[in-house]
Amino acid sequence: MTTTKNLTTAMAAVTVMLATTLYGGTAAQAGQDPSVPPGTEATATAPVEVDANDPDLKLPEGATLAEPKVLDIKQVVEDQSGDERREDTNADVKFALQAEVLFPKDSARLNGEAKARIAAIAEEIKAQNATKIRVFGFTDNLGPSAHGDVLSKKRANAVEGILKSELNDPNITYEVRGYGEQYPIASNATEASRKKNRRVEVSFPRSDN
Repeated sequence: MTTTKNLTTAMAAVTVMLATTLYGGTAAQAGQDPSVPPGTEATATAPVEVDANDPDLKLPEGATLAEPKVLDIKQVVEDQSGDERREDTNADVKFALQAEVLFPKDSARLNGEAKARIAAIAEEIKAQNATKIRVFGFTDNLGPSAHGDVLSKKRANAVEGILKSELNDPNITYEVRGYGEQYPIASNATEASRKKNRRVEVSFPRSDN
């Protein structure tokens, strides 16, 4: 009887030990973030100390550091309709207006809304004190490429005309080109993407002030 009781007690102890071994770890880890792979959890270990006098951290004799350089950062803002897009970098400002908001289909005649949009760009040119302005026209890839070249140049000329009228500054120089279907910004595979490619871009240097 005693032997049976001792055996039962021993088996119960083994069962408790197995339960602790199998399930104890799981319970301890229940609060862990499941997105963190095991072994990559944050620890309280102190950071590695760096020896400032380590020769591997010093420039070779006679070497110098390169001049500091500000990386070119581009910021792009597009209105909800996609009709107008603005890109800002450290050096330039560029506006891209979709052709549909400026011209009737297959035309270089500015519509009623065009002047107000171009006038707003002229105000930004004044704010940047820019004296060199690029006006480039682009089309999609539908139709003969020669036709696109001519149409995109006429549209760029039309936008340049409004800018000249708004700015009225003889010190400003203009570079006007029509690139036709060259330099697409979308695939031309769908009408939505072709619409993005039919555009006039106005760009100018950013003021250093």
